[in-house]
Amino acid sequence: MRNFSAELLAPAGDMEKLKVAVAYGADAVYLSGTAFGLRAKAKNFDKTELAEAISYAHKHGSKAYITANIFAHNSHINEMDGYFSLLRDMGADAFIISDPGVMAAALKEAPDVEVHVSTQANITNYRSAIFWHEMGASRIILARELSLEEISEIRQKCPKSLKLEGFVHGAMCMSYSGRCMLSQYMSDRDANLGNCAQPCRYKYRLLAEELSRPGHYMPVREAEEGTEIFSAEDLCMVSHIPDLIEAGLESFKIEGRMKSSFYVGMAVKAYNRAISEALTDEALYQKNIPIYTAMLKMASHRPFSTGFYFAKANSTYEPYRRTHDYIGIVLAYDETIGCALIEQRNAFEIDDMLSFIPPHGESFDMEATKIFDEKGTSLSRVPHAKQRVLLPVSRPVEELTLVCRKL
Repeated sequence: MRNFSAELLAPAGDMEKLKVAVAYGADAVYLSGTAFGLRAKAKNFDKTELAEAISYAHKHGSKAYITANIFAHNSHINEMDGYFSLLRDMGADAFIISDPGVMAAALKEAPDVEVHVSTQANITNYRSAIFWHEMGASRIILARELSLEEISEIRQKCPKSLKLEGFVHGAMCMSYSGRCMLSQYMSDRDANLGNCAQPCRYKYRLLAEELSRPGHYMPVREAEEGTEIFSAEDLCMVSHIPDLIEAGLESFKIEGRMKSSFYVGMAVKAYNRAISEALTDEALYQKNIPIYTAMLKMASHRPFSTGFYFAKANSTYEPYRRTHDYIGIVLAYDETIGCALIEQRNAFEIDDMLSFIPPHGESFDMEATKIFDEKGTSLSRVPHAKQRVLLPVSRPVEELTLVCRKL
C-alpha cells in the first residue's frame, strides 16, 4: 500500500471516555464545551474541564478538536464572543464547525487554529469542498451519503492542502447528514442545536383510522427486503480500510460521544489495530478482519452496514445487540495484594467469567472467585452503579483496562 499516515479520530463525551480513547490508540479526540456542540445530552466539558482535557490529550500524544457545530441563531452568535480565543489559549488543535457565521467568528478570534467543516454542512461535491477551503477550512468532514467513488473524485479535484475526513463506524442518522426536523416537531428539542431526542430510535406502530377498525394498532414489521421507515443500522467499515485509504480519506472518524467507555475503547482498539495492519501488512489485515469485527460486536450496536460507501444504504430496523456486558473499568492495580480496583458499570458476581481488555497487549479471561469492597469486606455481588471493589486478578492490569462478561 502507498505511503500513508491515517488519523484515527475518536469521540470523547466526558473525561473518562477521553482517557479511554487516548489510552486505546486514538490519534485525536473530538469533544464539546457545554454549549455550541451537537451532543447536548452528552456530559461534555465546562471551561475548566476543557483546559484539562486538551492538556491531557496533548500530554499523551493526541490532538483535541472542539466541536462548535450547531446551526446558530442570533442569540448563540452573541454568546460566542471570546469563546474561540479562549479555546485557542487552551491549546485546541481545531474547531469543528458547520455554520458560516460561527466559522467567521472562529477565524476572527483564533485565525491560527484549524477549522474543520462538520458533516452537518452536507458537503457532497468538490466545488463545495473547494469553497469551504477558500473560506479558511483546512479539513472537510464529508457527508455520510457519499460513495467511495464520489470521495475519490473530490480528492482528485481538491487541493492537497485540504484534508478529507469521513465516518467509519457508529450510528447513522435517518436524516440527511444529521439535519433532522423530526425531533423538534415531536418533542420541541432541536437536533440542529445539539438536543436531539432521537425519535428515529422510538418504537412505532400504525394506527388504523378506517371506521371498520377504529383504534386498531398494527405492528411495524421488517420484510425480507427491510422496512422503509427509518434506517437504523450502524456503520462499520473495519473490513474496508484499504478502500477508504485508496479513495483519499485521511482521517477515520468514530461516532459515539454518547456511547459508553467500553464502546469507545473497543472501537478504538479494533480500528487502531486494523489501520496499522492494513498499512504494514495487508495480508495479515485481511486474515484478522474477523478478529476486528468480533471486538466491535462486543459493545452494544445495531446490525452493521457499509452505509452509502458502496451502494444505497439498507433499511433494517432491529434492536441493539452485543456479545458482552460492560461490567467495569480498572482504576488502579495494587501489586502488593494482587488486586485491581474496579469501578462497576453493570452488576456482576462471584463465579462470573470476566474478560480483561487492556489498552496495550492481549486480553485475558478469569473467573471472579473473590470480590471485596474497599474496606476488605467480602462480597458475593456488585449491584450498585459505580461501586468500587477490589478484585484479585491473575496478572497485573493497567489503568483504564475495560472489564466485561460474555453474554
